[in-house]
Amino acid sequence: MPGQIPENLQRKVAERLAFYEDLGIRFFYRDRHPEADFQQEKPAESVEDPLPPAQIAYQEPTLPKSPRSPGLPKVVSTVPSKMPPLPLPAAPGPSLFDAADKILGDTLLRVRDDLGECTRCKLHKHRRTIVFGDGNSKAELVFVGEGPGADEDAQGLPFVGRAGKLLTQMIEAMGLQRKDVYICNVVKCRPPENRTPEDDEVSTCSPYLFRQLEVISPKVIVCLGAVAAKTLLRTNRGISQFRGQWLDYRGSKLMATYHPAYLLRNPNAKGEVWKDLQKVMAVLGLQARKGKPA
Repeated sequence: MPGQIPENLQRKVAERLAFYEDLGIRFFYRDRHPEADFQQEKPAESVEDPLPPAQIAYQEPTLPKSPRSPGLPKVVSTVPSKMPPLPLPAAPGPSLFDAADKILGDTLLRVRDDLGECTRCKLHKHRRTIVFGDGNSKAELVFVGEGPGADEDAQGLPFVGRAGKLLTQMIEAMGLQRKDVYICNVVKCRPPENRTPEDDEVSTCSPYLFRQLEVISPKVIVCLGAVAAKTLLRTNRGISQFRGQWLDYRGSKLMATYHPAYLLRNPNAKGEVWKDLQKVMAVLGLQARKGKPA
């Protein structure tokens, strides 16, 4: 009949309403839609009566929305929208001692860099080249001399003249090579006419020697001659009073012996020096390759 809802539709609506009743949804509001209106249209001037419950048109419910979490308060930035560009960092300049890095450790390079083209004492007025040192920066054995001579001043390397050749023979007789040890001097510039360095020259230059020894931290230091021994031991005693005796320098064993230049003038003293070097060999566990140096 016109205006009557089919039974199957009523049953489905009833089931749907019962479903939403179980969910706690009891009220539905919807403007009437012409297609869902099964009643006869009433005259425009009449007032519509509400539909009976069984004649409510089907509508998908709108589930209540869960409340939003408060979240963090909005932060208003005080930074200007446009910042001036930062300057680019300056490119690092090349190291002055990259070529020597394989021979000397980084810290020795810094010592050499700090020394620079030194003009701290009057010795710089007569030198040609600073003679810093040469050899293995991790050596267990360090030889310390007095100062460079003419050959060393010309080549920039310690102990390369006649006395240096004798020192090389002594090192090889100990079962080592020059590359296995480190060699340096108290002063890094040649004194005029190979004279003995003066006190003010020693006091100015010796801090760089102390830093070299601290970097290398050798097991044994051999002082070649009185100037080296007196500088490291801070004594005025003659070298003959303690030559060949084990002494201490900041945790390293120190042996003082005669300078190779002295041996060139006094060949008879070579035997005494060889005895001193044999004591060094015993501490380092070395064995001679060939007898004592000639």
